[in-house]
Amino acid sequence: PAFEEAVCQARGHIAAGDVFQLVLSQRLEALVQRDPFELYRSLRMVNPSPYMGFFSFNGWYLIGSSPEVMVKADPQPDGRVKASVRPIAGTRRRGENEAEDQALALELLADPKERAEHVMLVDLGRNDLGRVCQPGSVQVQELMVIERYSHVMHIVSQVEGVLQEQCDVWDLLRASFPAGTVSGAPKIRAMQLIHELEPGPRGPYSGVYGAMDLGGALNTAITIRTMVVLPAAAGGWRVQVQAGAGIVADSEPTAEYEETLNKARGLLKALACLDGEQQ
Repeated sequence: PAFEEAVCQARGHIAAGDVFQLVLSQRLEALVQRDPFELYRSLRMVNPSPYMGFFSFNGWYLIGSSPEVMVKADPQPDGRVKASVRPIAGTRRRGENEAEDQALALELLADPKERAEHVMLVDLGRNDLGRVCQPGSVQVQELMVIERYSHVMHIVSQVEGVLQEQCDVWDLLRASFPAGTVSGAPKIRAMQLIHELEPGPRGPYSGVYGAMDLGGALNTAITIRTMVVLPAAAGGWRVQVQAGAGIVADSEPTAEYEETLNKARGLLKALACLDGEQQ
């Protein structure tokens, strides 16, 4: 498939020293007739996640079930602001039973490629926070723990720091965006290569959504595991689902292709669960 060819090209750029890691994505599309809010309800049942969202725009919808923090800012009683990112990198499908699930988790944590990719992105998160946090305050609070979701499991880490007094939450978001887990490292060159290798613009995918409260707390998610719902010319709705995989020097194209399908599986199942709907 075209995605696997793009993986091969990405490996060439990595071998040439252009980037260390590159996140490539592919887009899947389905035609549905049901109301978009029914898609959200189905997704909430099938693929519950920390960042569920239903956004209605001018004639189209964004339906989110992101598992991944983009960036958080939490004001503390002493006036300081704690900043945090929680990179996700490393994925396996869920097991059919508890024994297989545990075996897959152990295999994931022991995989040298997944560990190297994850540590690279943790370092990128530390660097992002270091641009706006007080010197010496950036710490890795959790390193490579397993988080389980309905259809996949991930390796996750937690990086925290204390925001500099002259910086606000928008400086924090600006320093961290886009997330390294959906772009690569180094970010700017990775984004240039994504533009070259992917067939079209990503749209909302790999962006950010979230909220800021009146107390100054910011809580945002990366726009992954998300449906973009657009009106179809013949009636009904075009539902776009996009998923990516982190490419490194020893990535296997077929395995990376399968990873994108694993990440999209929960959203595709939510579509399939709509009674009587033809995909």
